[in-house]
Amino acid sequence: MKAHDAAQDVPPPPGFVPFLLVGLLGLGLLGWGAYGHWRRDVEASATLARVKALVPQVRTVVAERADGPLDLVLPGEMQAFTTAAIAARATGYIAERRIDIGSRVKAGDLLLRIAAPDLDQQRAQAEAQVGQLKAQLLQAQAQVEQARASVNLANLTNNRTTTLAVQGWASRQNADTAQAGVLSQAATLAAAEAGVKVATANIKSQEAVVDRLKALTAFERVVAPFDGVVTVRNVDVGDLVRADNGGTPLLSIDQDSTLRITVNVPQNDAVGVKPGVKAVITVPQIPGKSFDGFVERSSVALNAASRTLTTQVDVPNPDRQLRAGLYAYVTLQIPRAEPAVAVPAEATVFNGDGLQVAQVGDDDRVTWRSVKVRRDLGRTLELESGLPADSRIIYSPPPDLRDGQAIERLKAAPPPTPVRSAQR
Repeated sequence: MKAHDAAQDVPPPPGFVPFLLVGLLGLGLLGWGAYGHWRRDVEASATLARVKALVPQVRTVVAERADGPLDLVLPGEMQAFTTAAIAARATGYIAERRIDIGSRVKAGDLLLRIAAPDLDQQRAQAEAQVGQLKAQLLQAQAQVEQARASVNLANLTNNRTTTLAVQGWASRQNADTAQAGVLSQAATLAAAEAGVKVATANIKSQEAVVDRLKALTAFERVVAPFDGVVTVRNVDVGDLVRADNGGTPLLSIDQDSTLRITVNVPQNDAVGVKPGVKAVITVPQIPGKSFDGFVERSSVALNAASRTLTTQVDVPNPDRQLRAGLYAYVTLQIPRAEPAVAVPAEATVFNGDGLQVAQVGDDDRVTWRSVKVRRDLGRTLELESGLPADSRIIYSPPPDLRDGQAIERLKAAPPPTPVRSAQR
C-alpha cells in the first residue's frame, strides 16, 4: 500500500512544448539584437557620410606683415639728469641761508654763506707777507745795482793800475790787488742777483699761498653749480661746518630739466637698441598723457648674469611735470632687423606635428602648415617661418579639421589683435 502511494507522488516528465517556447524566445532575442546592431551600423555609416560631406563654417583672419618698429614696454624709475651733493670747503659757521627744500635755483645763485674768521685772518696774514717779500725784493734789487756800480769801479781801477804797472809807475802787487778787487766785486754782484731770484721765488710761493686762501675764502659763498631744485637741506643758520669733513653734505641739488630712466633690455631685443631710438614714457599717476624721449646711451655689453642690456633713456622735462623717483613705463620703438609675420595666438594649434596653422586657399580648402615662432607677444605670435604674409588662416580652427577639407567662411570677423606690442 505504501509503495503504491509513493509511485503516485512522482510528477510526470515535461512535454515538448516548454522547450519549443524557450527556443522561440531565444531566437527572437537573437534576431532583435542582430536588428539593433544592423540599425546602429547603418546610422554610423550615415553619420560618417554626413561628416565627410560636412562643410564647417569658420572665421578667417589675414596674417599680417610686421615690418614696423617693435614696441617693447619696460619698467623703469626716473632719475635726475645730474645730482650734486654739496659739501663744505671752508670751516666756519653758517651765517646766512637763502634756500630750503623745493627751492628753484639758477647756476651761480648764492645758497649759503659761511662765516670763517680764522680763514680770513690767514688770508690777510698771507697777503701781508707778500708785501713784506716784495719789499725784500726791492732791497735785493738795490743791492744788485750797488754791486754792479762797485764792479764798474773795480774794473776802472784795475785798468789804470795795470797800465801804470806796465809803465813802471806802480808795483806789480798793486796791479794784482786791483785785479782781485774786480773778482771780489763780481762775486758780490752775483750774490746780489741770486738774492733777487730768491726774493722773486719767495714772492711767487707766498702768492700761491694767497691764491689758495682766496680760493678757500671764495668757498665761504656756497653757490648753485647748475640750474635745478634743492632736494635736501641738512644745515641751518648757526651750525658749525668743517671743511673736507666727508660726512653729511650741506644740501643736495637735482637738475630736472631732463630726466633719465635706466631700463634693462632683454637679449632678444638688445641688438636693435642704439642711441637715438625713440621712446614713449607713461606714468600711472598721469593717465592719458605720454612723454617723448630717446635712447642716449647703453652699456654696449650685456650683463652676464641677467642677459640684459643696461640702457639709459633721456626725457626732456621743460614743464617740470615729471619728477625724479617716479615709476614709469618706457616703450622703446626698436627697429626690426627683418620683417616677420604676425598671427593671433588663437589661430595656432599644437598637435603631434608641432605648432601649426590652418591656411585657407583660394578654393576654400584647408592646408595645415607647421610654423616656427620668433617672438611670443601674448595674444599675438610673430612667426619666423612656415607662413607667408597676407595668407588667410582660420581663427580658432576645430581640432578635427582635415587637411584638404573644404570650409565655409563666416562674414563676422574676430576682434582685432595687436601685432606690435611686447611687454617685459
